[in-house]
Formats: sequence, structure tokens, C-alpha cells
Amino acid sequence: MSTYRNYLSPFSWRYATPAMRAIWSEHHRRLLWRQIWVALAEVQSEYGLVSAEQVANLRQHMQAIDIPRALAIESEIQHDLMAEVRTFAEQAPVGAGILHLGATSMDVEDNTDVLRLRQALDLILARLADLLRIVSRLIAQWAETPVMAFTHIQPAEPSTLGYRLALYGQDLLEDYRAIGQQRTGLRGKGFKGAVGTGAAYAELIGAGELPAFEAALAARLDLPFFPVTSQTYPRRQDYTVLSALAGLGGSLYKFAFDLRLLQSPPFGELGEPFGEKQVGSSAMPFKRNPVQAEKINSLARYLAGLPRLAWDNAAHSLLERTLDDSANRRILLPEACLAVDELLHTATGILSQLRVDEAAIQRNFAVYGPFAATERVLMALVKAGADRQAMHESIRAHAMQAWEILKTGGENPLIETLCADAGLLAHLTATEIRDLMNARDHVGDAPVRAHRLARTILEEVG
Repeated sequence: MSTYRNYLSPFSWRYATPAMRAIWSEHHRRLLWRQIWVALAEVQSEYGLVSAEQVANLRQHMQAIDIPRALAIESEIQHDLMAEVRTFAEQAPVGAGILHLGATSMDVEDNTDVLRLRQALDLILARLADLLRIVSRLIAQWAETPVMAFTHIQPAEPSTLGYRLALYGQDLLEDYRAIGQQRTGLRGKGFKGAVGTGAAYAELIGAGELPAFEAALAARLDLPFFPVTSQTYPRRQDYTVLSALAGLGGSLYKFAFDLRLLQSPPFGELGEPFGEKQVGSSAMPFKRNPVQAEKINSLARYLAGLPRLAWDNAAHSLLERTLDDSANRRILLPEACLAVDELLHTATGILSQLRVDEAAIQRNFAVYGPFAATERVLMALVKAGADRQAMHESIRAHAMQAWEILKTGGENPLIETLCADAGLLAHLTATEIRDLMNARDHVGDAPVRAHRLARTILEEVG
């Protein structure tokens, strides 16, 4: 933009990539309008309604977008699409007389929205595939590295770092599939006129020709059409697409929120990249705030509310059409895609430079691992003939004493106290108990499943 004296959406300069902004630009929208008008004229020429000269004249001036002229006309007539029709007609006088023949505004605008949405989803899927490749590599790299797992934000049992990353990877892979399904199923309104009956086109070419007429236009635009519409395509489609995008936002939100926890000094195991000259706080020079992860949480929270607006647009579309969705859809569709674009861009930056502090992982394991290993001891005691409930209570008492010592800054004494417990020693030797208390071996088949998911991801995204 040439000036910052008027309001600018953060999506126009701070968030999202130039490629996504270009898809939702006003210039691109009007170019697609013109491409649709040319396609309509080309098909109508096959029915003898438009001459080859008229089609050539429209095609010759199709790229000559003149937004200032169109806005000047719109200020007088208060209709943006008709202002573009008149601008195009001024530039292409030979074809002007047949421009927009038989069409209603939504024949042009709705098909344009779906074409832009499809381009946006293609970009999102490509970026999500890139992110999944990074996640797959990280899963495989850390599949066998033990970490403490946490439930209720309390130490639980061991897992592996790769398996934890696989949780995010699995969600993102499901999002990739869901968004891909939405992209494949996108359909335009087609060319059905004011209330969806195709009456105006039937007057021009006959009702019996309408299926072939629409099929020819679908082929030229490479866009399938809904078989039944009102003046617009069913707004339910916006809701299902935005729900899939919001689902991706939820997956990225969980990853970013977990990262914020694990980046805090009490955990310290993972961290987002932090630049050499990056400022963490204007007041506290020592701060290393997780600003990238926080941005993901902030934008994903915004994205999560958009499907509700799309739901309202669909549910409140009374009879054959009302205009009360028009203004908000100018914001809704672009900003949903722009928000997802920024989420993916940010997440890719974090994961491609993810900081893993192995010393912190080992430190946390040394403190909390013995608690987690007590389950192994309990299972071995029962297998050796002990009473499960009695052994559970005995181990629990030792664990609670160990927690109190940890609170005062002492080292975890749990291994030693268990090895000295006469009730336990009646069933297992101290050496057996000590071996069982090696929590690093208590990760089940997590490494196997992590590697398997890493391979699955690469098989699907390439």
C-alpha cells in the first residue's frame, strides 16, 4: 500500500503470504469475473447468439482491469458487478452488446468465489504437505528418545518425543485429508439465472439445451456445478469448507499451546526459534517469550469462530436468496484462508527450526521417571503372586513421601525406599526392583508406532 494513514487489515501487510493475498485481491476477483464473461460468450457463440468478432473483442480486453474507473461508476449506480460490466463494455465496444447476456450477478460472483476458494485450498494443501514432511522427519528423528509424558499437566508415564510429535502429525494428516476432500468436492453455482431455474438462458437457447449449455461452461471453467441452486450456490458449502479449515486451526492450536508449556523454564524441553537480535519484552530484557506459538493460538482462536458465521449465512438464506450474507462473505472467505496461510507459515518456521533441549529432557526424566516406573514394579509384583491392592497402597505411600522430599529440594529417593521395602522384597529382589525402575524401557511400542506414522505421512504427501 502507498499510505498507512487509513485502516489496513493486518492480513494485507502483516499476516499471510503474497501468494494468498493475490488470490483474494480485488484485481484477481475482477479478472476472474471477466474470464467467466468471456467463457459465457464463447459458449453462447456455439449457439449462434454471439459472433466470433464479439468474443475476440472481449478476450482482447479481458486483462485490462481498471479498478479506479469501475469504482467511479459504482459510486453512481451502487452495484459493483454492473460497474465492472460497464467498464469492460467501454473497453470492448464490439462485444459490449452481448456482455453478461442471460446472466444474473451471482452466476458470475458465486462461480468466482468457488474458483478463488479452490485456488486458496490448493495453496493451503501444498503448504500443509510441506509442514507434514517436516513433522514426519522430526517424528522419525526422535521416535526412540524417552520423555516424561504429562496428564492433567502432572508427570504421568514415559513416552518418546517422536511419539508425542506423532500426536500432532496424526491430527495434521487428518486435516490434510479433510481439506483435500473439501477441495475435491467444491462446486460452483453454474449458470442458472435469478432464482436457479435457468429461465433466461432457456429463452435464448431452449430449455432442452440447458444441460449441454452448462456442461460446456463447466468444461471451459474446469469447475463442476451444483445440479440444484437458488440464486446462489448452497451456502452450506462455505460452512463445511470453513469447518475443515477451523479443524486444521485446532490441530495447530494444540501444538502451539503444548509448545508454550514445554518452552517454559520448569519444563524447558522444547522451544521455538529465537533470533540473535530478537527482543522478548520491552520491559524485561531477559525474556524469551514464545511469540510465534502465541500468534498461532491467537489467529487459530479467531479462525475457530468463523464456521459459526458461515452456518448463519447458510441457515438464514431465506427462500431463493437474501443479501444479508453478502457483506460478511467479502471478509469471511478471504480472511479464513489468509489466517490459515499465516498459521501454516508460522508453524513451518517453528518446526523447521525446533529447539530440542536434551539435557532438560534428561533432567525431567531423572526427577519424575522413578514415579512412572512404579507401574512396572506393580505389574511384576502381581505376576510374582502379590496382592495388587496391597502393593498399590505400599508403593503409593513411598511415592507420596518422595514427593514431599522433592518439594524441599532433595533428590528423588523412591528407588532406594522401594528396594528396602520388606513387603516388596518378599516377592522381588532389590536388583529386580532396581531394574524395573528404569523408566526408559517403559514406553511400550511407542517408537514403532511413531516410525509407522512417519512413513504413512510421507506415503500420502510425497
